[in-house]
Amino acid sequence: MLSEERHRAIMTAVRRTGSVTVTGLSRDLAVSEATVRRDLEVLAQDGLLRRVRGGATSVHASVRPEADPLPFADVATRATAAKQDVAARACEVIADGEVIALDIGTTVAAMCPLLVHRSLTVVTASLAVVRALAQAPHVDILVLGGLLRPDYDSMVGVLTESALAQVRVDRAFLGTSGIRPDGTVLDSTPSEVPVKRRLLEVATRSYLLADHEKLPGSGFLEVAPLSRFTALITDQQPCPDDIALPEGESVEVLLP
Repeated sequence: MLSEERHRAIMTAVRRTGSVTVTGLSRDLAVSEATVRRDLEVLAQDGLLRRVRGGATSVHASVRPEADPLPFADVATRATAAKQDVAARACEVIADGEVIALDIGTTVAAMCPLLVHRSLTVVTASLAVVRALAQAPHVDILVLGGLLRPDYDSMVGVLTESALAQVRVDRAFLGTSGIRPDGTVLDSTPSEVPVKRRLLEVATRSYLLADHEKLPGSGFLEVAPLSRFTALITDQQPCPDDIALPEGESVEVLLP
């Protein structure tokens, strides 16, 4: 593939998803990672994208890696019908009396109104989840400590990860910023990735909540392979172009 063709392909990917990774581009373009890095440097010098560690983002992306595009409160008010459907399906797998972990994110938070009359123990680092379930009569909430991310109402850092290491949950429900076609689950915030990985470690069963817009979605940080989850809960059956897991890997897909 000529360099001009690679550059067009890279810019198409950036415009579609908002960010790209060196590893992902190397695989998709069938070239070495060194070649991809050189291409990204050229495009960055021309002002067409912004280089970040491990990949690149749109020039319109926030300069601060930890900044959220929109505060959680603003994003939550825009929850789509698809997210509501995914959240409702997620609640169906929960049995009364279980200990569950709820990740940050609007799709996971959309589960809360459906859980207020359930009998559960909820482990979370999301203050939005805490507020939504604080008055639920039969829900015990274990709030994880840590460093507050005020724009996204979440706790992160070493204290959060340490607290998670001391608990075990029956089911964990996680959100994502995107899923690559090879099944790699992505995120866009470095401080959230270790918390998500720890949730996977402490859960007997884990579920990824992602509406069809997250296929492929965005993100440049790898959280885990999709096969690491018990099931993907989404609103539409993924087509082969959306997800093509490596040979020998599989994941159950739960639909509304």
